[in-house]
Amino acid sequence: MTDHTHTTDNIHTHTHTAVGRWPVRPEAASDVAAVRAVNLAAFDTPLEADLVDALRADAAWLPGLSYVAEGPDGSVAAHALLTRCAVDGAAALALAPVAVDPALQRSGAGRAVVRGLLAAARERGEALVLVLGHPAYYPRFGFVPASAFGIRAPFEVPDEAMMALVLDDSVPVPAGTIGYPAPFGI
Repeated sequence: MTDHTHTTDNIHTHTHTAVGRWPVRPEAASDVAAVRAVNLAAFDTPLEADLVDALRADAAWLPGLSYVAEGPDGSVAAHALLTRCAVDGAAALALAPVAVDPALQRSGAGRAVVRGLLAAARERGEALVLVLGHPAYYPRFGFVPASAFGIRAPFEVPDEAMMALVLDDSVPVPAGTIGYPAPFGI
């Protein structure tokens, strides 16, 4: 189900898509504080919340590719972010971070926001998404070890944790080392 909601001035249009019981949509300016709060609650340190804030101010930020899942009360239940990265100069996307309110973890909110975000990237014509994440979680979305494509992280990571998802089979998958945007500190 898709519901197009327009503000009265018709400047902003947000698309709400229900994935399971979780409505997902692009982050709005009014969500910034809630997105930070979810990232602070979901992780042991403020590093991920600070990363999201730094990426918002970076050229790697892609408007419309920061997604939230709404809880039953309309609050931000989960957040997922795709930003521009590169594989030896070829455009790709980095999926990081993915955060779910701890009270709502294992409820499907995380899966919903990631699925909605990946669908949005596919619709925009993006071809490749990379994630450094839990090897038991991300394969459900189609991620496979990035090494299968000759893609490697610029630092040591377990092979099964660095994953890639091809969104467009018609585009050649670049091989090489991932170049992350400056806010990642890599």
